[in-house]
Amino acid sequence: MLQTAPPHAKRHHGGLIGDQPAPPPQDVVRLKKSKRDQTIHPGWLVAPASLWLIVFLVVPLVGIVVFSFWTPIRGGMTPDFTFINFGNFFRQEGFFDPEHRNFLKLSIFITTLWTTFRFTITVMAVCLIIGYPIAFFLAMQVKNFKWQLALFLVAMVPFWTSYLIRAVAWLPMLGRRGLFNKMLMNLGVIDKPSSFFLYSEFGYTMALAQLYVVLCIGPIFFSLAKIDKDILEAARDMGASSYEVFREIILPLSLPGVAIGMIFLFVMLMGEFATAVVVYGGKTSTTGTVILNYYATANYPFAAVNAIMLMLAMMIGVFFILRVVDIRKEL
Repeated sequence: MLQTAPPHAKRHHGGLIGDQPAPPPQDVVRLKKSKRDQTIHPGWLVAPASLWLIVFLVVPLVGIVVFSFWTPIRGGMTPDFTFINFGNFFRQEGFFDPEHRNFLKLSIFITTLWTTFRFTITVMAVCLIIGYPIAFFLAMQVKNFKWQLALFLVAMVPFWTSYLIRAVAWLPMLGRRGLFNKMLMNLGVIDKPSSFFLYSEFGYTMALAQLYVVLCIGPIFFSLAKIDKDILEAARDMGASSYEVFREIILPLSLPGVAIGMIFLFVMLMGEFATAVVVYGGKTSTTGTVILNYYATANYPFAAVNAIMLMLAMMIGVFFILRVVDIRKEL
């Protein structure tokens, strides 16, 4: 005997085995409730990351801001509110005296922050000049994915070693008896060892570029690898030259990777301090070394002020990079 579906059941047409009756409404409600019960609340998913950020980012930043207004004492600080630390950062003795040689001259700490920024921009330019061609070669010239991955890992090899070891490794390269001096002497370019390479701005810049260039290569490589090769072929078929293809297609589409790489470099280089001591021999100061020195002398409030100024400089730099390239729009 044929059984008929209940009157409230709707029928689905076009199935592989003919018309099938729809499940009763109460079964649909029960199924939705069971799925809802099995769903994890989004709050539990973001809770670990939020807790991590609060404990290790928000709380330390709040502490730095609070400590910057405390009064330094011998061997520590006391919670007496004062603006003297910020005043010492921006001005120096005789700043308001028209007859003093320091009249309206900014403090050494502002000069140090500017020096840090200048070194950072210089190294970023060097890393971009070195890193972009490498990333372009890996993404555009190497067709086999396995070779792309292998060569990219080769470019990442220096990053596998300790940062301090990579910095110290420049000493036998740049020293008066180092590889560069011996090579130039053997070629007859110089008669005696030169001190130009080590403990100089040149050596400091080259060391920083080698240490951080991989942070530039990676984002640019992935940005270039995402470009659809059919678009490039279509442009060539329409008569565009290689330069026009690069200028009109490749370069604009790679700008998000360039911007991300520059942000990585900017943040890392602005906080740099170890290379200035190892490769530059302490001949120059960065804001990072100033913070380290005042922390070592237990002047925590003034170290906090320098940290805040450095953080503000980083935020301004990142803001300008994002103004030049809208990463959210380009991705």
